[in-house]
Amino acid sequence: MKNFSGRVAAITGAASGMGRTLALELARRGCHLALSDVNATELNKTAEMARAKGVNVTAEVVNVADRVAVEAWAARTAAAHGKVNLIFNNAGVALSSTMEGVSYTDFEWIMGINFWGVIYGTKAFLPYLKASGEGHIINTSSLFGLCAQPGMGAYNASKFGVRGFTEALRQELDMAGYNVSATSVHPGGIKTNIARDSRVSSNIEGLLVKDASKSSAQFEKLFITTAESAALTILGAVERNQRRVLIGPDAKATDLLVRLLPSAYQVVLSWMARRFFKNV
Repeated sequence: MKNFSGRVAAITGAASGMGRTLALELARRGCHLALSDVNATELNKTAEMARAKGVNVTAEVVNVADRVAVEAWAARTAAAHGKVNLIFNNAGVALSSTMEGVSYTDFEWIMGINFWGVIYGTKAFLPYLKASGEGHIINTSSLFGLCAQPGMGAYNASKFGVRGFTEALRQELDMAGYNVSATSVHPGGIKTNIARDSRVSSNIEGLLVKDASKSSAQFEKLFITTAESAALTILGAVERNQRRVLIGPDAKATDLLVRLLPSAYQVVLSWMARRFFKNV
C-alpha cells in the first residue's frame, strides 16, 4: 500500500499516544478513519481533530477484550465506510509483577487486551480487508516481544504472543496470495501514558525496587521516542510492506543484543535492571 489517500483505516487505542498520532497522520494523508477506545472523552477529541483535516471519521467505545464487541464494530465500520483497508491493533496496557506473584486476574486482564484484543481485531477485520482488494494488518507487539524482562513476564507473554501470531499470519497471507499483508510493530520506550496507566504489583519490591509506587516514574525515563515519530515509522513500514518494524534506538539496540546473545542477553538485562532500579 503506497498511498493512504481514499483508504479506510480502523485504529484501536485511538484516544491517546500512538493511536491518536496514527489517526491524525493518516487523516492528514487523506485516509478515512474508524476509531475505537474505552476512553470516550479522549476518543472524541481525536475524532474531532481528524475530522478537521477533511476526512470521514467514525468513533466508538469498544473494549478490545470483548470479541463480540470487536466483531460488531468491524461490521459497522464496513457498513459505514463501504470498505476497510487497514486495521491497526494498537490498544495495549502494561503490568509489572513477578511471575510467581502475578494474580490470575491481572494475567487475564493483560492478555485480554494485549493478546486477545489483537486476535479479535485481526480476525474480525480480515474478511473486510480481503473484500477491499487491498489491505494491511498492523499489530503492535513491543520491544518486550523481542526479549524477556524481569518483572514484566505477563507483559512479555502477551507481546511475544502478538509477534508469533503476526509472523505466522504474514506467511499464510503471502502463501494464500491475498492482496493483504501484515506487519509486527516493536516499539521501544514511546512517550505515551502507558507507564502512568500501568498496573504495578508490590511483589516486585525486594526483587527489583524498594518502592513499587515509584517504579513507573523511573521506567518512564526510558521513554525517548515521541509518538509522532513512532507513527511516521509505522506508516513508512506499511508503505514498504515490512514484516517487522523496530521503533526507537532502544528497540534496535535490544534486537541486536538478542541476535548476538540469544540466551545470555538475560544475564545482561538482569544486571541492567538491578542497576537501573537500585535506588527506587
